[in-house]
Amino acid sequence: MIIVVTGSVAAGKTSISKLLSKKLNFNYLDVNEFVENNKLRRKYVQKFDAYEIDVSELSRKLANLIKNSKKSFVIDSHLSHYLSRKYVDYCIVCKCDIKILKKRLENRGYNKIKIRENLDSEIFDVCLVDALENKHNVIVVDTDKKNLNACVKEILEKIIL
Repeated sequence: MIIVVTGSVAAGKTSISKLLSKKLNFNYLDVNEFVENNKLRRKYVQKFDAYEIDVSELSRKLANLIKNSKKSFVIDSHLSHYLSRKYVDYCIVCKCDIKILKKRLENRGYNKIKIRENLDSEIFDVCLVDALENKHNVIVVDTDKKNLNACVKEILEKIIL
């Protein structure tokens, strides 16, 4: 089984992914680490304090990992919803209140442009819209309304093992 966890930066993806993988005894895959290990970073964009990533190449490499493995994964990234739906059983989209998200982004020390970009992504439901357009089996979880354990419990109640 493959579960991808997506959402805006600082929406709670990593915390949920790690606890979910622990509860399900699945392998946890950090896409940022995967990108670095597979040399998928492209040009650095100073304005956004981020690297460009070829999403098609990332999706191909993730698909190859899944096809060549008999393991179950929880895949953590704001890009994970780009993985083809034929490899994904569930796509968890983490949502967060804008005020809370802004505070989390500021606490991480992001610049104003990066904060604005991520808030816009949340306001316009970019990850959710993309996941739905890719026809994923989507579960939306509001990470600001509940604690971590309650969020994971909600997800576990909705997935079929």
